[in-house]
Amino acid sequence: MRCLVTGATGYIGGRLAPRLLTEGHTVRCLARRAGRLRDVPWAPQVEVVEGDLGRPETLAGVFDDVDVAYYLVHSLGQASFETADRQAATAFAEAARAAGVRRIVYLGGPQPATGDASSAHLRSRSEVAQILLGSGVPTVVLRAAVILGSGSASFEMLRYLTERLPVMITPRWVKNRIQPIAIRDVLRYLVGCATLPPEVNRAFDIAGPDVLTFAEMMQRYARVAGLSPRLLLPVRLLTPTLSSHWVGLVTPVPSALARPLVESLVHEAVAHEHDIAAYLPDPPGGLTGFDQAVELALTMVRDAQVETRWSSAAGRDAPAEPLPSDPDWSGGTAYTDMREQAVAASPEALWRVIEGVGGEHGWYSFPLAWSARGWLDRLVGGVGLRRGRRHPHQLRVGEALDFWRVEEIVPGELLRLRAEMRLPGRAWLEMRVQRDDAGRVAYRQRAVFLPRGLVGHAYWAAVAPFHALVFGGMARNIAAGAERIAGQLPVR
Repeated sequence: MRCLVTGATGYIGGRLAPRLLTEGHTVRCLARRAGRLRDVPWAPQVEVVEGDLGRPETLAGVFDDVDVAYYLVHSLGQASFETADRQAATAFAEAARAAGVRRIVYLGGPQPATGDASSAHLRSRSEVAQILLGSGVPTVVLRAAVILGSGSASFEMLRYLTERLPVMITPRWVKNRIQPIAIRDVLRYLVGCATLPPEVNRAFDIAGPDVLTFAEMMQRYARVAGLSPRLLLPVRLLTPTLSSHWVGLVTPVPSALARPLVESLVHEAVAHEHDIAAYLPDPPGGLTGFDQAVELALTMVRDAQVETRWSSAAGRDAPAEPLPSDPDWSGGTAYTDMREQAVAASPEALWRVIEGVGGEHGWYSFPLAWSARGWLDRLVGGVGLRRGRRHPHQLRVGEALDFWRVEEIVPGELLRLRAEMRLPGRAWLEMRVQRDDAGRVAYRQRAVFLPRGLVGHAYWAAVAPFHALVFGGMARNIAAGAERIAGQLPVR
């Protein structure tokens, strides 16, 4: 079949596409920028088309000849996400019906209790499900609660809360029952739904075999990870809002994303039926249990085999335009900070240091300043510095790197990052491997800031005095790092 995958740059879609290929399907991926999928291993095997569900006029031809369309996008963590998701789902449904698509598959969340409107996240997921089920195209809605897998937002919340806090003040909702499901089982269901009979037009609960409270999940995680039992002290005063700020403080998941996730845990999330088994029977040995799902996820993290992360997808309001190639951009003022450093090492050694930037390796200068900037970003609702990186040594276009996103990579030559921290303007950081006029290896670094209004100009003036310390030190330390490892690489 020809399958259309929306959200292919995200956590679920980025894992589903290669599995559909493995099953012999033809895959078309919809992305707002085709370049975001350029570096994924399976890119040569799929067709990538550009379009935006928020702009229906861009969808012409996207659904042509499609048998199965997967709806895997959401605007979670953004302002007015309910409106954005409603409009996107409506555009998707109308385009699928007009093109004669034979099946829609949607991965949603647990069904909220009747009359319960406390979770905007679950309310929006339910509304999207109803829009798709009423589209006139046979639709399967898979309702999952907590998804356990390396890199998922729910797993990262669980992991960091448990590992960093041997003693934790907890809200009342940690005693609510949850039925989590392993990412491998979610993907198995998604792939299998492509071949369901056309008369199937309904929602299914999908869940793993274990029903646990969040508190029990933390204790079970600690045991699997080899940690001592955690001491949990329930406090009635911790509201979902306060809890989300706490999660944003302790884990890499920012408060804006943590809040809807926390709100969805305030009520029990247990499967009420297992009707999906009539169409897609459980695998031999049964569905993946909690302990095994955690162990598999931790193995992927330890072996640096994380396929996708929750931060893989850029927000709908993220700037899509790349850095103007002309430093004297005609659209307005462009502030720049330029650094150049001669390097007594091979280009390969220099590139290894550049590509290793961020995450556990840090930013090669004044760690306190970078950390303070990350904390400040968290305080104003930004993503902060702790998103880390998917792989310790390799980067791909489109993936998150702390509070940057990789915008361009020319292996061995250029790494360009676009800022995603809260700023009164737009910013980029470029790192290049070049040769100077004498043919010697040189490291060239450029920071570019396009201010927005007077506040943007004032911001640049305020931080400019620190650039010599931060950016200057960064250039010197990158050069020194390359020189230290130069002997480990073959000279060409």
